[in-house]
Amino acid sequence: MALCWTIASLWSEYSSKRLGASVMNLWRMGFSVLMYTLMCWAFLGRPWPAFAGWGTWGLLALSGFIGFFLGDLCLLGAYVIIGARTTQLFQTLAPAFAAVFGWIMLGQSLGLKSLIAMGVTLVGIGITVLSRGSGAQDRGAGGVRLQIPLKGVLLGVAAALGQGLGLVISGLGLKSYMAELPPEALSQAAFIPFSANMIRCISGFLAALIMMIALGRMKEVASAARDRKSMGALAIVVIFGPVVGVGFSLMALRYTAAGIASTLQALTPILLILPSHWMFGEKLSWRSLLGAAVSVAGVSLFFLL
Repeated sequence: MALCWTIASLWSEYSSKRLGASVMNLWRMGFSVLMYTLMCWAFLGRPWPAFAGWGTWGLLALSGFIGFFLGDLCLLGAYVIIGARTTQLFQTLAPAFAAVFGWIMLGQSLGLKSLIAMGVTLVGIGITVLSRGSGAQDRGAGGVRLQIPLKGVLLGVAAALGQGLGLVISGLGLKSYMAELPPEALSQAAFIPFSANMIRCISGFLAALIMMIALGRMKEVASAARDRKSMGALAIVVIFGPVVGVGFSLMALRYTAAGIASTLQALTPILLILPSHWMFGEKLSWRSLLGAAVSVAGVSLFFLL
């Protein structure tokens, strides 16, 4: 799953910088709905999410709005400002947010060990994005300054929050979905997470579409279709991101807690280091390497402690 998100992140950064985060998000969601329609038709015999009741639709649609629309809009915006590698470093906060919301909403355990893991993750991010100040303005702030734009930091944190909360609500929706399966459909249970994710994609797509119509930006959306390079990159993003990557994330929710499911994506910042250097010329430094390693170690503590 981490490899899928590494590929999706690289090409998301490429497309977002060419098209803009909002346009990219709408096209990505549209492609995702199309892909899931074909998958449901092939595996479940219907080109729509089968067996889901209104309660399940409501939970999964809410998850899609929070995770795919709000969260991923922030994610793609962060890609434009600070790049995929640094943005994915902030995504290591998602397990912490998922653990907190899992504790609040699902009654999952959140003890001292989890708090330690969160602290280590924050230290890793701090190593990467903070440095000692060298001027008068830095001394006024305690000698510490951000190495990246504050807007990128806020978008990165918001994206992690959206992913963590969206994943927890997805877990509730998936549990409801599985409970609604009729006995004759139990043999199709393995494909239900993908069907559930189609509902999330539909919600994200409709929210993105309404926003672009309200802002009067549909001409930008239409003109993006003529950018063949971006459309090709989008196809890669959809296959490895919302389709395969998120589908496997939902499948993981069937076997583990929400915080641990998010942890499966934790290696992405490490895997992105060399590809980001090759594709976008991002500088490699001991600080970025150490920060990524510490952050991933912090996430790992969620299930190692």
